[in-house]
Amino acid sequence: MIKLSPEQARSEHQHLAYYKNAEPHAEKEGQDSEPLLELPRPRHGRWIDAGALDPNSSGLIILTTDGELAFRLTRPATVVEREYAVRVLGEPSPEQLRELEDGVELDEGVARLASIEPAGGAANNRWYHVVLREGRHRELRAALGAVGLAVNRVIRVRFGPVELGKLRRGASRPLNPEEVAGLYALAGLAPPKSGHAKRGAAAAGAHVRSRAARQSRAQSRR
Repeated sequence: MIKLSPEQARSEHQHLAYYKNAEPHAEKEGQDSEPLLELPRPRHGRWIDAGALDPNSSGLIILTTDGELAFRLTRPATVVEREYAVRVLGEPSPEQLRELEDGVELDEGVARLASIEPAGGAANNRWYHVVLREGRHRELRAALGAVGLAVNRVIRVRFGPVELGKLRRGASRPLNPEEVAGLYALAGLAPPKSGHAKRGAAAAGAHVRSRAARQSRAQSRR
């Protein structure tokens, strides 16, 4: 029996970026119903959400088959930058923006935005890009509401090293090796080892080259 190291075992896991829609598919079943995600079936295990969004928010979620990675990324002690595109009703005053960056007292403690930058908009709908380093559930909406801002849309556009980019609503994509390594680093875990995969690819390439060389020699002898 071959026993894999933890790093080798992690290389068997899969990781996805998924664009979650804000609207649940099963509203008739109750307010707490979760939206149905249309996802590819994992090779092993099941998909685990490594950074939940509340039902009224849309955008990037990270799905993984690695339970330890998901657990560590969702711990309160793990600091993961999350960036959101937020649409508010009206234009915040300088005092409101300063209060959000200084910290707002909530029931769960003080909520502080790492940054909030204007991102356009028209009439009464103004867009802002907001960065959070604290991950309490629904903290963003609560903080904005505490200073008198009405939020009508929230889209998560970044989770740590992973960006939403041009991903369409309801679509998913595998994370690239750099994104995966970045998430494991945030979680305090060694990144997956992909050396065996590289060796396999190199061996396959060598086999193709060897077969082509044999064919070339055979043709020259004719």
